[in-house]
Amino acid sequence: MKKGFDELIAKVNECGMKKVAVSVAQDEAVLEAVQEAKKRGIADAILVGDEAKIREIAASIGMDLAGYEIIDEPDMIQASLKAVKLAHEGKADMYMKGLIDTKNFLKSVLDKEVGLRTGGVLSHVCVFDVPGIDQLLFLTDVAFMTYPTLEDKVNIIKNTLPVANACGLACPKIAPLAAVEVVNPKMPETVEAAELARMNEAGEITGCIIDGPLSLDLAIDPEAAKHKGATDRKIQGDADILLFPDIHAGNLVYKAIVHMVKDVKNGCILTGTKVPVILTSRSDTFETKVNSLALAAVVAEEMKKNA
Repeated sequence: MKKGFDELIAKVNECGMKKVAVSVAQDEAVLEAVQEAKKRGIADAILVGDEAKIREIAASIGMDLAGYEIIDEPDMIQASLKAVKLAHEGKADMYMKGLIDTKNFLKSVLDKEVGLRTGGVLSHVCVFDVPGIDQLLFLTDVAFMTYPTLEDKVNIIKNTLPVANACGLACPKIAPLAAVEVVNPKMPETVEAAELARMNEAGEITGCIIDGPLSLDLAIDPEAAKHKGATDRKIQGDADILLFPDIHAGNLVYKAIVHMVKDVKNGCILTGTKVPVILTSRSDTFETKVNSLALAAVVAEEMKKNA
């Protein structure tokens, strides 16, 4: 049975409410999402930022701040450092971007003293619940790594596997995508996809099944796989993780799904960090922010189990 975001939230409720540190929390959309996450039992929040503005916004949206810890820091850079330090020290299970630009937010994530570095690379993963597709789809990387090398792609896979595991997939199927499903030396993406599949077969990448190169239709549409005679492929329209050749392909597919598919649900996090990082954009919907908190919560629980 397909597991959607409702099931993820139910999973969070089973393992207990998490705590999220919010960087520069004086943001209406973020406060609304935080309030809903607490209401649904996903996460409590520590709000770091300009306390007067946080209280003003909370009053305007009818948010009761009783019970929330608020750390007053009007300076945005200092607020982000204080917030990320909470996650760094284990006082928060997740770290969320508020009213601060992405560049400075990421600087706090990467800060050598109080940040969330693990020594590995960072990458971004989106989880989609798409009507008409039987499995959850994990898209990576659509927002962070621009032109991943073969080594980067190996690291992206390693970052994404714990997310898939946290969502209930013990051995996800990974499709390194290209325009075609055969190796063409003039198309480096196909060569690297085939190498990832070889590394998987050789036991160099474990905990998953990799089959590539694959075109998008062959990766997610069983009928297309059947029509193309792909009966010898390990993935026949049932991929769990779509690994994109570059940020352009990933971002275009991400936005096409978000803006063109009715009733789609999604959540996104940054991975490769000490705790899950919620890096939503201002254009993301309220539901996407709440779903991202739920996704981060189940991943935080998985990381805690494996610590």
